[in-house]
This record gives sequence, C-alpha cells and structure tokens, in this order.
Amino acid sequence: MRTVAVAIVCKTPRAGASKTRLSPPLTPAECEELSGCFIRDVCETIASLAADQDVTGVALYTPIGTEVRLKRYVPGSFKLVLQSDGDFGHRLRMGAEDILSEGHDGVILVNSDSPTLPRDVLRRAVDAVRRTDNVVLGPAFDGGYTLIGLSRPHPRLFENIPWSTADVYRLTVERAAEIGLPVEKVPGWYDVDDAQSLGMLRDELGGTDIPFLLGINGATAAATREFINGLTISKHATNAAS
Repeated sequence: MRTVAVAIVCKTPRAGASKTRLSPPLTPAECEELSGCFIRDVCETIASLAADQDVTGVALYTPIGTEVRLKRYVPGSFKLVLQSDGDFGHRLRMGAEDILSEGHDGVILVNSDSPTLPRDVLRRAVDAVRRTDNVVLGPAFDGGYTLIGLSRPHPRLFENIPWSTADVYRLTVERAAEIGLPVEKVPGWYDVDDAQSLGMLRDELGGTDIPFLLGINGATAAATREFINGLTISKHATNAAS
C-alpha cells in the first residue's frame, strides 16, 4: 500500500519573522522559540501516524537555505519539500501537487500553528482522503482551516482565497461545490496566532475545559507545554522582582 503524505506547512523559525502577531506579549526571541516548539509538536503527532506504516511525514518549508536550522525541529525521517514562490494559495497548491507527484495515495497539508491538534483528527483525515476523490477539511475556529487533504490536484480550491481572513473555510467549500468535489469534514481545532489564542492554549495545557473543542483531547504538545510552563515561571518571577 502506498502512503498518504502528511505535510506540516512551516516557516523555519527566526526571531523577528516568526509568530510576529504574538509580539507583544512575547519577545521576538520567545516567538522564535515558541514557533520551534509548535513545529516539533505537530511533527511528533505526524510521526506517531507514520509509525502505522501508511503515512509519510513531510515538511513543506520555506525559506530556501534554512534546511540545517529546520532539521533541529523536524524528525530525520521526514522528507523536506521546499515551498514554491508566490502567494500562500499558490504555495499550498504547488506543494500539494509536488508531493502527490511522488506517488502518494494522498496528501494532507497541516498548519504549524496548532500544536495540540489531536492525532485522531489527523488519522480521520488520512482515512478520508483514501476513500475517494474529495477534499478533506479541518475547520479552524477563526474561519480558516487547520488542514486540507487531497488525493488528486484541484487548483481551483486555492484560487482567489483571501488568506488569513474568516472567509477561508467557507470559500474553499464553495470552490469545491463549483467543481463538484465532495467535502469531508473532520473535527475542527484552533490556531495559535495572537494573544487571545495564546491564552486559549495556556488554558488547554493547564487543564481548563475548552467548550468548543467538543470534549476531544488535544495532543500532549510536550515541547510547547515545557515552553509555556517556563514562560509562566519567568513572567511571574519578573513581576515579583518588580
């Protein structure tokens, strides 16, 4: 059986260029470190699927020339695939096509902003993309999506989408309807890209129930958890000293 490629879509962490919407409250150096933790944790979840022998882990990365640094965060078993030039939609489209051209049964593109995205959600996406020619979507609670899965290229899904807006998921579903492509939805999750969603992540890792997660347990996210705990201690210590 051929594998489904599960690819984290990521930018190699760099201070001043990573998670910029989280600075403040975090410093640029903390944003770089947190971005690296997110990549490690999402990759760890993907790697656990690869252990089932029907998944190949991939990092669809940018920019060129950062491969050595990226390998600090990505398992050695992962294939590195460079993102193309162009806007985000073009990079997703070309990334999916490049990966599918290698002979996989399907590809799941996963964002790098959801460190607690559950393994079960990815497993459902892998199984769904094998069933038929469809688009598999994991909605994000900000109106985007946490993952998109395909077994064949469908460029229309990525055309004229206003990325980083609340319309991304809706418009992608509309594009699928235009071309007669079935949509299979897997449980939604959330991205961490601003102070509010960072607070949500703190709550989740601290054991607070997040009602809209519908009782689904998030991934352990060990690297992110360690960073968040250390950050909390650091902030508290700073506040106490002042």
